[in-house]
Amino acid sequence: MTSFAAHPPPLPRRRTPPATALRATLWRWRFLVVAICLAVVAQSTVDALRPAPPARVHAVVVARALPAGTRLRSDDLRTTELPISAAPDQVARAPSPLVGAVTAVPLTAGTPLVPGLLVPDDLAGPPGTVVAAVRLADPAAASLLGAGMRVDVLAATPDGDRGAVVASRALVLPAPVRSARDPGPFSAPADGESLPVLLAVAPDEVDELAAASASALLSAVVVP
Repeated sequence: MTSFAAHPPPLPRRRTPPATALRATLWRWRFLVVAICLAVVAQSTVDALRPAPPARVHAVVVARALPAGTRLRSDDLRTTELPISAAPDQVARAPSPLVGAVTAVPLTAGTPLVPGLLVPDDLAGPPGTVVAAVRLADPAAASLLGAGMRVDVLAATPDGDRGAVVASRALVLPAPVRSARDPGPFSAPADGESLPVLLAVAPDEVDELAAASASALLSAVVVP
C-alpha cells in the first residue's frame, strides 16, 4: 500500500496596508499630482487678480429712430443694461411710465431716455409747434427767462465763431412743477444742476436745434 505525504497548507497572502498602497500610488503618479496642484494654484491666482465686473444698471432706450413729436408706444422702447460709469444721470429705469410721452427732439436708435428729451405731460406749446428742451451755456442767463418771452436761440462754437440762429422767436414755456412724491419716470436732478429751458419751436427747427445742442454753446436773445 502506497502512502502519500500530506501537502503543507498554502501560506497566507500578505496584504499591503492601505496607507502603503496609497503612498505607492501617489509616488507613481507624483508628476500628474504636482501638475494638477500647480494648475489649481494658477487658476486661483488668476481669479483673485481678475477685476470684478463693473456694476450695471437698467436703462430705457429708444428701439429705433424717432422724429420729434412722436408719441411713444411700448414697441418704441426697450430696456438694456449699462455700466454705471456709462449710464447718463437721471436715465429712465422702467419703460412703462414712458408709454404715451411725446419726444421733444429727434432721437436715434439706442438713445437713453433722460429729462429734456420728452415733453412733460402737463406741458404743450401753441398749435403747430413742438416743445424742445434747451440747455443754455449760461445757467444764470437761463434763470432770467420767464414763461411767455420770445427768444432767438443762437449757437456758437467754443472757438469763438459767430453765433448762428437755430430757432427764431421761440416761446419760453413754464417749467413743469413736479412734487417729490411724483417725480415722473426720472430721478431728481443733482444738487446745483441747472434744468433746461423749455421752448415751443417750429417743427422744422428741431433738427438744427438738436444738432447745435450737441456741438455748440447755446444762448438766447429776448426779442419782441
